[in-house]
Amino acid sequence: MYYLPGMLRILVVEDDRNLQKLMAAVLRRSGYEVITADDGRAALEVFAESRVDLVICDLMMPNMSGYQLTRELRRTDADTPILIVTARESIEDKRKGFALGTDDYMVKPIDLDEMLLRVAALLRRARISSERKLEIGPVVLDYDTFTVSRGGLSRTLPNKEFLLLFKLLSYPRQIFTRRQLMDEIWGMDVETEERTVDVHVRRLREKLGGFPEIEIQTVRGLGYRAERSG
Repeated sequence: MYYLPGMLRILVVEDDRNLQKLMAAVLRRSGYEVITADDGRAALEVFAESRVDLVICDLMMPNMSGYQLTRELRRTDADTPILIVTARESIEDKRKGFALGTDDYMVKPIDLDEMLLRVAALLRRARISSERKLEIGPVVLDYDTFTVSRGGLSRTLPNKEFLLLFKLLSYPRQIFTRRQLMDEIWGMDVETEERTVDVHVRRLREKLGGFPEIEIQTVRGLGYRAERSG
């Protein structure tokens, strides 16, 4: 198969050959270049020899598990997004995966359309992280200075408020529960009330009154999502 220069390359690490082939086919149809590996050891060999933009990895594999692979990748590479796909869905499994450096988590049987959405979101976030800025029309969020600005108007936000806003705007229209936001921004082991998120959202809304391009919406019974225009 011929791949265009600059094509995003995804490494699929899955010991179930049928699922591996299915995932690879869906990703290729969506315009990605795909490399496959049957276990963590083979994946490390691929990673050492090829540029990889994102890793999709099964958790339970022979020779080297997804946990071990994530640990090894994070020792030498801090930035490549890792999406874990597994039949194990306990909160402890997720905590362990995130603690090792996993970026996202899907539980089998996976929805392939959802997988594509998560892949696109992770790649977008990786690009934003490397550039350290997020642009919404004329509005710029600068990760290094924690500022939101447009022209001569600028707001410097407290750490947690900025990270909360950056997270929501990196995934426009995606709903996040309070627990998800707490785990990512405050940390999974921090004993803080989930309503703390509500306080920070209220403060953000007050400070963003001069930025009509940004709207944080409450999704009743679920959590929050951001709408962006421009």
